Amino acid sequence: MDYVSFLNAKIQMAPVAGFDVSDDEINPLLQPHQRLMVKWGCAGGRRAIFASFGLGKSVVQIEILRIITVRFGGRGLIVLPLGVRQEFKRDVDFLCDGIHPRVTDAQRAALAIWQDGHPERLPSIRFIRSVTEAGEAGLYMTNYETVRDGKIDPKDFAAASLDEASCLRGFGGSKTFREFMRLFDGVRFKFVATATPSPNQFIELLAYSAFLEVMDIGQAKTRFFKRNSEKADTLTIHPHKEREFWLWVASWGLFVQRPSDLGFSDEGYDLPPITVNWHELPADHKEAGYDKRGQGRLLKDTTASLSDAAREKRDSLPARIERLMAIREEDPSAHRIIWHDLEAERMALEKAIPAAVSVYGNQDLDAREQAIIDFSNGLFAELSAKPSIAGSGCNFQRHCWWAVFLGIGFKFNDFIQAIHRIQRFLQVHPVRLDLIYTEAERPVRANLEGKWRRHEEQMAIMTGIIKEYGLSAAAMAHTLQRAMGVERIEVSGEGYRLVNNDCVIECAAMEPDSIDLIVTSIPFSTQYEYSPNYADFGHTDDNQHFWQQMDYLIPQLFRILKPGRIAAIHVKDRIVPGGMTGLGFQTVYPFADDCTTAFRKAGFAFLSRKTITTDVVRENNQTYRLGWSEQCKDGTRMGNGLPEYLLIFRKPPSDSSNGYADHPVGKKKRMWEGSGPNAGWSNTDGYSRARWQLDAHGYEPSSGDRQLAPSELQALDASQIYKLWKKHSLETIYDFEHHVRIAEALEEKGMLPSTFMLLPPHSKNDDVWTDVTRMLSMNTLQAQAGRELHLCPLQFDIVDRAIQQYTEPNDLVFDPFGGLMTVPYRAIKHGRRGAAVELNPGYFLDGCKYVEAIAREKSMPSLFDLLGLEAAE
Repeated sequence: MDYVSFLNAKIQMAPVAGFDVSDDEINPLLQPHQRLMVKWGCAGGRRAIFASFGLGKSVVQIEILRIITVRFGGRGLIVLPLGVRQEFKRDVDFLCDGIHPRVTDAQRAALAIWQDGHPERLPSIRFIRSVTEAGEAGLYMTNYETVRDGKIDPKDFAAASLDEASCLRGFGGSKTFREFMRLFDGVRFKFVATATPSPNQFIELLAYSAFLEVMDIGQAKTRFFKRNSEKADTLTIHPHKEREFWLWVASWGLFVQRPSDLGFSDEGYDLPPITVNWHELPADHKEAGYDKRGQGRLLKDTTASLSDAAREKRDSLPARIERLMAIREEDPSAHRIIWHDLEAERMALEKAIPAAVSVYGNQDLDAREQAIIDFSNGLFAELSAKPSIAGSGCNFQRHCWWAVFLGIGFKFNDFIQAIHRIQRFLQVHPVRLDLIYTEAERPVRANLEGKWRRHEEQMAIMTGIIKEYGLSAAAMAHTLQRAMGVERIEVSGEGYRLVNNDCVIECAAMEPDSIDLIVTSIPFSTQYEYSPNYADFGHTDDNQHFWQQMDYLIPQLFRILKPGRIAAIHVKDRIVPGGMTGLGFQTVYPFADDCTTAFRKAGFAFLSRKTITTDVVRENNQTYRLGWSEQCKDGTRMGNGLPEYLLIFRKPPSDSSNGYADHPVGKKKRMWEGSGPNAGWSNTDGYSRARWQLDAHGYEPSSGDRQLAPSELQALDASQIYKLWKKHSLETIYDFEHHVRIAEALEEKGMLPSTFMLLPPHSKNDDVWTDVTRMLSMNTLQAQAGRELHLCPLQFDIVDRAIQQYTEPNDLVFDPFGGLMTVPYRAIKHGRRGAAVELNPGYFLDGCKYVEAIAREKSMPSLFDLLGLEAAE
């Protein structure tokens, strides 16, 4: 496969695993938009149906599974929340007899003709709690708890659909998603259906994608989201990847807010108007409590922790019940659902409103479901429930159009689901919401309203994509193909040449044997994406895919490097989450070893590995792998901080008889000559024996200075402590216990930071670089300019040492992954020439500014130079 074909193969839409359906196969009672949804789902085979409330997604699921079981045999399984099965039974009855106010006589006649002589076209459905209750064919329903508890094996069914799939989070979040992925693995046709996949919670969409076998969660995180370099598992979508992300989601998830999204009439599908009444109660700030440092708070802060939010709910419960009773007095006989979150709230409601019926977690499942069905059928007026129990799938709009939230919380999905139990298509009354909260919960209200607003905005994005492209994955893929490659731009000046291009293509066009030194920090496989381009090396499926792309680049690097010269490659091993290995704990992927293998395969000789220590505290903040608490729980589970490496590779020289480079990097020795008053250095700018020892294997013995007392550090600020500790660490015999005691003494005084390691162990061995300045990189300049920070910057110290050791003045130093152009920047600063290639236009333009600035600085005459010229004239 050539390189262009390799890049084109990166464009991923959802795999197609289904079949085409003719109009005659679909029940004629389905509305036009529902018929199209059935065709789309069957064609994909593994798809998500995100249809708004009342658009008929239950009918669509029934018809998809019926068609599959008729065509391929076997049984179909619909997994649904408790209290929803009666809705599916109603829909099956409707599909069989057409009894519904909106069905015309002509439609019923068409149904009779369609059914005539085809008994398989009559759907039937039964609720089961064991596969032994099922026949050899037909459709069956069960609840999530039954599957979760292992009473039904989904692999016994030919097709399955998860109705209101978002309620999986109520069973334990991602852990339950992984369990359901395991249980449903091997089911040929599978679907998820929910009205409100929350665009605010990207992880929910990624979990659906993984369940449907579209893309692994880890792969999707890497492809579309930037990682928080300070905190693990904090996802923010790349601004330049947002459209690609939603196009990808649209290839396997169908978002439909109304029939017109699919090109049909909205007649009869207008949502009822909704009135939202917020009731704010005063908060008692006398009980504001204390923060983590023991400082008393002036005002209550319900956002400080979940316990603070729950405490505020408990403290304000009498006042909220009082407000609820006042609201009820407006129409005491009205049908209402009262939403709450805490068991204490349920018990207070039962005491205040004895006629209301409650449903709750440890209630008998059949009793709970019957209560929900009876309220849905209007047999009693008021239902008290948690959104996590009755907020998904239940249709209360036939007899209820008033909901009261006794309190509010942060769970937007539960909130929006609860609202749409009554505000949905076919609701004929205006809907009323009353939400009770306290003054201290204003941030909670703002949080909910913000998520509600973003929910509407991002739903609009999805429906806009459907309107623009229809349901054509091919049209979406064609749009993504436009993000392939860049228009080449070259910026050059005295001592440098910078190119905005794909580095593989650019290196293939460079002259052979033209580079004196290669220094680069290669992309860390699938860990990051640096640009919205498919040529980006981070835009790969897995480690193997990444190294396949590197196999196109490394031979070109070998070709352009002069014989006998060095390629210095900056790498770091990577953490592998326990969920990806199934081990339950984090392990290490030896990325550096695979890098060594890849370069050796291309002809490079491996010379050495320089070790650069890193800050384990920062690393733990990024991975949660080295936690103090986890070490206290089980020391065997925790690994160690991962250093970075500078891997030194050499292109063999043309003449192998002596091993010298075709153009050796020569150095004049700097020696101490003579004796007495005539003694002195020869070649004062030369290469000394001392520097050679440090380059090869440096060691600095103890000076005999005494150990530092903790009291000497406590009066200093962090920067002074760090410098003093480094000096102490390198000049004395290392004592681990003393090291711990000093750190503990600082911790006792509240002076041990949690964001970086103040007292790291320093190495006296030059092969282990502990003095690389983490804050000294191009990101320092970027931050000062208010620009985007590079995701994985290459520190100046690393580049400087490679340049000084492996090049001579005026040599050409090259970086195929230029980023912010650290390598050419430092090359010019040290009297060399620099060249680099960068794919990301933003990084390229910023890097050009830095290189142009350093080039002007080097060529700018000083005042004394000008005075010398004037004197000469």
